[in-house]
Amino acid sequence: MKKNVHPIERMIRIVLGIALITMAFVGPVNKWFLLGVVPLLTGILGWCPPYQLLGISTCSLRKKT
Repeated sequence: MKKNVHPIERMIRIVLGIALITMAFVGPVNKWFLLGVVPLLTGILGWCPPYQLLGISTCSLRKKT
């Protein structure tokens, strides 16, 4: 699995995932908090399956010298 998610995007995904997961403990009880697992895992791994299928990479390219 080659990383295809930019470090800033990874941090946003991790924060969003944690925020969605914490909704399980605050407010009405429902299963929607499970959606937080997806951005959390893709943020931690730095790899997004849909990005790979579509050939997208938000990682910055290294400058050739």
